Amino acid sequence: MSLIPVEEALARILDGAAPLATEKVALPAALDRVLAEDLIPARAQPPFAASAMDGYAVRGADVAKAPATLKIVGEVPAGIVFSGKIGPGEAARIFTGAPLPEGADTIVIQEVAERQGDTVTVKETARPGAYVRAAGLDFKQGDVLLRPGLRLQPRHLALAAAMNCATLVVRRRPRVGVLATGDELVAPGTEPGPGQIVSSNSTGIAALIARAGGEALDLGIAADNVGALAAAIRAARDKKADTLVTLGGASVGDHDLVMQALEAEGLKLGFWRIAMRPGKPLMFGRLAQMRVLGLPGNPVSAMICGLIFLKPLISALLGLEAAADGPATALLGGDVPENDRRQDYLRARLERNDRGQLVATPFGVQDSSMLALLAKANCLIVRPPQAPALKAGASVDIVRLDFI
Repeated sequence: MSLIPVEEALARILDGAAPLATEKVALPAALDRVLAEDLIPARAQPPFAASAMDGYAVRGADVAKAPATLKIVGEVPAGIVFSGKIGPGEAARIFTGAPLPEGADTIVIQEVAERQGDTVTVKETARPGAYVRAAGLDFKQGDVLLRPGLRLQPRHLALAAAMNCATLVVRRRPRVGVLATGDELVAPGTEPGPGQIVSSNSTGIAALIARAGGEALDLGIAADNVGALAAAIRAARDKKADTLVTLGGASVGDHDLVMQALEAEGLKLGFWRIAMRPGKPLMFGRLAQMRVLGLPGNPVSAMICGLIFLKPLISALLGLEAAADGPATALLGGDVPENDRRQDYLRARLERNDRGQLVATPFGVQDSSMLALLAKANCLIVRPPQAPALKAGASVDIVRLDFI
């Protein structure tokens, strides 16, 4: 099977990836969930004209000239509706958020008023409507305030609370099974034996899934035998995973048995191997309704492929709005040689020069096993297939790494 371009691989992975079903959750549990229906208030906010400041509710006509002395006929704290009416020459003491009394149309702030018993002297004129929040100033009944496809942030939950929404309808989180493979792997916190290493891919990919809005299902580490792999694949089905992500074991070595185990379970292979560096041995297929994404075993390859392919898949299953991820170009901070037939993603450091321009400087070593360099990087320089050599200062496409 020949290498396919990155763009074609992504298109095949996303083909038919429709938003998942909805569920209703309590408002506090909706943080970072994806809204699935319009949010429309049943009443206006504020539902009445209200004072924006502590002071005195008056008629604008009575304070068109200053000083003006008015009779105090009552007090209006927040949460209380004044039972009377403000007539000519009258005022009511009022506090922030309190409903504006009938007859009043203006608030005189307390800093420009002086009270003496049952009267108040207004020292400065006030324009009609001053410091009054009109009914519906924030939003009106029937306004569509939040729309589907929005990933809910604290400010959105505050708005929903102001709309008196105790529950929200959101997209179900995509369930993604994460299966590490290899006799050489042990879980973090375990003492590795001779020839063994600590598994890092599961942790990184599970975190990426959670950050993207999915639910990671830990399927553990499968040994390099078809029986163990088949049992883990069946566990993903039993847990109703929407997607199964395998880590390693999908290359061409004698002990790379993931493909064999998947095919024995009924995998319909979509593609295997893409024109990408790092990430060439990427695999994609279907097990009935479950998508299967085989990520490379090298940790940097796995994380970058997770960013380029798994994150967009989760977004599609959530029905997320397309969002710009920041600047798409930067100046090159060092020379790069010509590229071969694979699209290259160079780990780089993105900084601003003394003119405020973004400059991406690639690291000298680009080995796909080096997580320490990936952690230091904050962007990837994208080098298309057959791209010519470039000198420092040239414009290049970048992918920010803030997400991972």
